[in-house]
Amino acid sequence: MASSLISSSHHVDFDSMFGMDDAALVQMFESLIAMGLKEFLGCPAVFYEAALTEFFTNGSVREDRMVVSTIRGTTVEISESMFAEAFELPTEGLTDLSDVPKNLVFDARSLFSESKDQVSISCLKKELKIQYRLLHDILAKKIYVKAGSFDAVTRDRFMLMTAITFDIKVNWSNLLFSVFKDMVTPGTRQAKGFAIQISILFKNFPGLYLGESRAFPIPRVLTEKTVHRFVAINEKVGVEDVTDEPWVRKTPVKKDVSQKRPAVGV
Repeated sequence: MASSLISSSHHVDFDSMFGMDDAALVQMFESLIAMGLKEFLGCPAVFYEAALTEFFTNGSVREDRMVVSTIRGTTVEISESMFAEAFELPTEGLTDLSDVPKNLVFDARSLFSESKDQVSISCLKKELKIQYRLLHDILAKKIYVKAGSFDAVTRDRFMLMTAITFDIKVNWSNLLFSVFKDMVTPGTRQAKGFAIQISILFKNFPGLYLGESRAFPIPRVLTEKTVHRFVAINEKVGVEDVTDEPWVRKTPVKKDVSQKRPAVGV
């Protein structure tokens, strides 16, 4: 169960990023901080597997938009204001990504492009410059929680990348809480996520028994080292679709020696 809880969650170690000698990548992380996402993306990378499992099993959204659940008989109620306060999220700005100015979208199509040609709003990740591929991955894995193809840049992701790059105010409280509600709404296809963020929210409930905490696997923590690895992989093969650990090479797997074909690395 743990894999499904953290498969879409990654911690960003912002302090580690500012030692890099790649100005474009550093600027990208600075943009995320400027947008008010440091506490959300960089919160402590620990989670409580048993408590989270029960939270999602019993979770629902009330008519007043409150996320509710029970853990070991204790009622948990999370409002958007509580969510925003916990991560110091901006509560003003765009709530509809269609409102991103068209002239900035036009400029982004050239700015993001790896080639001299403009990219389309819905393009493949490999068509983007390396820092925007990484930004796309952070959005796809952390905010949109694997909604749709990992290699396809959707319209919403492109608009959000444009807003982040050009410092357009976004109501992150509204956007992220909406994703959170989808995670606990019965019958939705939204993948579970926000494991470390929800674990932070649990601390708002005195006396709530959370069980044993678990640290995130090191490969899921985005550091200077894993960013360099991401760059090396992307520069060598263009783009690599690795579902659970996008910044780590997979160990080659040997095929059975009885097969006629020679062993091939994965």
